Amino acid sequence: MTRWFSLTRLLTLLRKEMIQMRRDRITFAMMLGVPLMQLMLFGFAINTDPKGLPSALVAPTQDRFSRAIVSALELTGYYRFTSAGVSAAEAEALLARGDVSFVVTVPSDFGRRVLRGDAPTLLIEADATDPSVASGAISTLSTVAAQALQRELGTQAEAAAQAAQSLQVVVHRRYNPEGITQYNIVPGLLGVILQLTMVMMTAMALTREIERGTMENLLSMPATPLEIMLGKLLPYVAVSAVQVLVVLGAAQVVFGVPFVGSLHLLLGGILLFVLALLVLGYLISTVARTQMQAMQLTFFFFLPSLLISGFMFPYRGMPGWAQILGEVFPLTHFLRFIRAVMLKGAGIEAVSGSLLALVLTVLVLSLIALLRFRRTLD
Repeated sequence: MTRWFSLTRLLTLLRKEMIQMRRDRITFAMMLGVPLMQLMLFGFAINTDPKGLPSALVAPTQDRFSRAIVSALELTGYYRFTSAGVSAAEAEALLARGDVSFVVTVPSDFGRRVLRGDAPTLLIEADATDPSVASGAISTLSTVAAQALQRELGTQAEAAAQAAQSLQVVVHRRYNPEGITQYNIVPGLLGVILQLTMVMMTAMALTREIERGTMENLLSMPATPLEIMLGKLLPYVAVSAVQVLVVLGAAQVVFGVPFVGSLHLLLGGILLFVLALLVLGYLISTVARTQMQAMQLTFFFFLPSLLISGFMFPYRGMPGWAQILGEVFPLTHFLRFIRAVMLKGAGIEAVSGSLLALVLTVLVLSLIALLRFRRTLD
């Protein structure tokens, strides 16, 4: 019995594993942190039917019928008019920048047509770069607008019925008229692929040196922390260039994703995003002591960024705290950038906010990584 099984030996091994688990704090934190993070994100932050979407109103004549329709749309919960009374050109700019999801245009003769019993027309322009965002809000349009006219006309039952029946709601799904999901997913996949590979590879850059015992040679070289960081990161820029070429080529040839923006602007934004990911991976390598820890920290970062960046679920459908947290991740800003350039043909003015966020991310992470770099192995 002692030869094949010993309770004393088993308890000794269990004690040894518990001590090692206590020493490996990163792994222990992952065991508790990942389930809690998934519970919080899936339970509170994820919403596939976003409401309170920012909208713009173009209404040259603010008559009672226009106000009735606007109020009815707001009561649905889907529309939140953040820009009311703007011109058509201003609304176009807001839609191109992604500041609003819808532009509601009420023609100047809308009220006269309703009173005469003619066919009034209501125009809704939706940002369809993410088809799932616009679907729920668009499906309620015709019924809500017709009911609003009926209530506003009140006792004029015949006119109300005629106006409701003849109301025409014209919906323009901008930038993705057919609602093709690949137009939204494939450009975002470039960011997801780059994030997974670039962060993971560079996160193991210094930890690999420590595990192989070559870190002493690296520290003995007459090189500054900045030079060491650049020497570790710049080779991966070439690797990312190959990935970008493959994904963009497949997007055009295989999936037929339209590309209406500037190629130079797109490549510049991709370079900033890659630098942010490389510096982030390098920062992780200054925290982790082993390659396993580096991989664990990479996935601990990768999971929330994938869920609340707007890649898998609508960003505007999340609560305020989740949107604030999402602003921390470079992927959030990159998704806005690449979809705006590829699908909307946006210029540098429209994507300047996303580019500035990526620049700040590179600078802040680089500073922290350089400060955390240790000149000794102690």
